[in-house]
Amino acid sequence: MTESLTVNLGERSYSISIGSDLRSAIQAQVADLLKAGRKIAVLTDRTIAARQAEALQAMFGAAPMLAVAAGEETKSVAELGRVLEFLAAQGLDRTGVLVTVGGGVIGDLGGFAAASYLRGIEFIQVPTTLLAMVDSSIGGKTGINLTAGKNLAGAFHQPRGVFIDTQFLATLAPREFAAGAAEIIKYGLLGDAALLAQLERAPLTMTSDNLAAVIRRSCELKARIVEADERELAADGGRALLNLGHTFGHAIEQVAGYGTYLHGEAVAIGLCAAARLSAKLGSLSAADVARVDAVVAAHALPIRLRAPLALPALLAVMARDKKVRAGLPRFVVLQTLGVAVTRSDGITPIQVEACFRAVGAVDSL
Repeated sequence: MTESLTVNLGERSYSISIGSDLRSAIQAQVADLLKAGRKIAVLTDRTIAARQAEALQAMFGAAPMLAVAAGEETKSVAELGRVLEFLAAQGLDRTGVLVTVGGGVIGDLGGFAAASYLRGIEFIQVPTTLLAMVDSSIGGKTGINLTAGKNLAGAFHQPRGVFIDTQFLATLAPREFAAGAAEIIKYGLLGDAALLAQLERAPLTMTSDNLAAVIRRSCELKARIVEADERELAADGGRALLNLGHTFGHAIEQVAGYGTYLHGEAVAIGLCAAARLSAKLGSLSAADVARVDAVVAAHALPIRLRAPLALPALLAVMARDKKVRAGLPRFVVLQTLGVAVTRSDGITPIQVEACFRAVGAVDSL
């Protein structure tokens, strides 16, 4: 059975289709585009190209395809240029459509390429990881990393549609599945206490009976937030709430070196740090912090750094975070488990440093 929900953004609205085998639906979409005289091209990574060769052939036939290296390092200026040259070599015009098949790296890179090529062409997201299904494929944030920091170059560019085929999860490594669970835990913490309690009672696995329902609920939570604040311009709250755990997590990813931690693993540690910051601000109890640690650990995710990182380096990266406003880092903290708010005032460097130390950072290496 295929379910769908709509991200309502006026003329940029699109549908998210969720099911256990969406190959025929994707085939039909491709056929309609080709029938209308529109060229398509496919971007994926080499792991997906090898593991899902039959599915890719069934969905896209002879459509030109570029397979890039898997991993966060691919979100680079050099690889963006490579994708743009690929689109030009295939002769796509402004009616062309790029289909991204892969995890968050492929969606982010391909989406930014689609936003940039000929000043913008349409693209379709076919996420293949749990993290991409519940988070990065939805909402139109695209981008690449710079030496200075994560996702510092990019564009808001909404997809034409999103096809979430849960069959792709059958070949997903357990570590990658756990990384996606971090984003689902985030949704529970920031806006759905019932979802959080459900994850506490029965940690999500690839064989969970409620997997599709949890994916749909996560998509729904993100869609409603994006609808209210598409470009993250709200003075308080809004789309910035989706960054819960990310201000700490992005610093961890960059200082450790991209690839040391999967994005979801860094976010998981960031959630634990954010819970501690919330406690320091007086909104969470020690028992609440323990609950956050427990649900993160129950999903095979780290709650502390695997190896120490230098506190000065982490703070320097955090100061360059794209969420900084008027020179002040903007944190997402928890008023209670299930309700999050944004804060930039009243948070001291000493408190932030203490939270980093609590998850394993050290003053010097």
